Amino acid sequence: MTILLVLLSIAILVLLIVWAKLNPFLAFLLASIAAGFLLGLPADQIAGSVQRGMGVLLGDLVIVIVTGAMLGKLVAESGAAQKIAGVLMKTFGEKHITWAMSFTGLVVGIPLFYNVGFVLLVPLAFTVAYQYKISAVYVGIPLLAALSVTHGFLPPHPSPAALVAQFEANMGLTLFYGFAIAIPTIIVAGPIFAKTLKNMQASPLKTFQADIKPESELPSTLNSFFTALLPVVLLVGTTALNLNAEGASSSSKLIAFVADPGIVMLISVLIATFTLGIKRDFNMKQIMDIYTVATKDIAMILLIVAGAGALKQIFTDTGVSQEIAEGLQSWEIHPLILAWTITAVIRVCVGSATVAGLTTAGIIAPLVTTMNVDPNLLVLSIGAGSLMFSHFNDAGFWMYKEFFNVSIKDTIKSWSLMETIVAVCGLIGVLILDVFI
Repeated sequence: MTILLVLLSIAILVLLIVWAKLNPFLAFLLASIAAGFLLGLPADQIAGSVQRGMGVLLGDLVIVIVTGAMLGKLVAESGAAQKIAGVLMKTFGEKHITWAMSFTGLVVGIPLFYNVGFVLLVPLAFTVAYQYKISAVYVGIPLLAALSVTHGFLPPHPSPAALVAQFEANMGLTLFYGFAIAIPTIIVAGPIFAKTLKNMQASPLKTFQADIKPESELPSTLNSFFTALLPVVLLVGTTALNLNAEGASSSSKLIAFVADPGIVMLISVLIATFTLGIKRDFNMKQIMDIYTVATKDIAMILLIVAGAGALKQIFTDTGVSQEIAEGLQSWEIHPLILAWTITAVIRVCVGSATVAGLTTAGIIAPLVTTMNVDPNLLVLSIGAGSLMFSHFNDAGFWMYKEFFNVSIKDTIKSWSLMETIVAVCGLIGVLILDVFI
């Protein structure tokens, strides 16, 4: 009966988003309140539970998500993203154009949020397609596959960062494992899958052609790569140092401080403010204006994350999460597969990868302590499931269709299938890693 009530709560969330077209934040709030009543939480405790859940999750994530948005916006506005794309194109050459686009998406996608990366890089893909007289879909799909993978698998992107916080995983290890899975996934969903799309015609609209900065206005190659990849270097580096440091030493405490994801992102933004801002003749007001716009871009993401925290807290305070966890122990299904499946179903129903991942987290969280599953792999399993089969209810589906100006049939055959390949390959990668970890 308890599981049915939880499913009913999730059904309410899905209906509010899909049928009532309600904003996901409001949908989460209403679904959380409904879940509280359905699961027997005293009425005078529901509001406090909702507020506590929002506060706990946002407390862990605000610094990471906001500073990540600031860094990504500055990387874009300074021309560093364009520089990185140009260098990779020259390095790989025309023969390996799809590989160049994949690695461009991977490198630039790390600091950029998905929508920013899409709007920034897709017009560059159109420019490349026009220059070499090849299909824009053939060029664009490897780029978008890489952007999707970074969005779903790699911190500090909102969904994986939130999952790390909820499961008390290690962000550095999650990032390391994420790269191990991301690279082969991008190869399969990008260059290999793109070979089947060589003859798919697209007529990108002139509206979406990129405003290319002159080469003289771009930052140097070293500056661009160093600043864009600094969070990755710091997260992975401090994690490695932390594993080898003695627990009680003063150096280990300092490493632990620097290794905190919020501190890593703060350091990265401060350094970027100099390397891509002041050093590039931006004045402080211009840089701060860029950061202000960046925070506006991710305000709704923060609210959705907060709403997911509220639903999770309702499940926790009613004891349902623990009850479900104990019930699931008797199921003869691997917890990583279970997490992926639940997320994939919610993703197909709701459309939002972030909503799907964070909703699943509220159900699966107790498995981290009651079953033998690595929390870092659980983050990646849910991240992979959250990218399953994007279709009509996903904004990304329509962005792709309109930017590339292709039919709905071809959108499903290229975009939707690519997202499905990413989800399935991600799960396979997680299960392979689980054998060795």
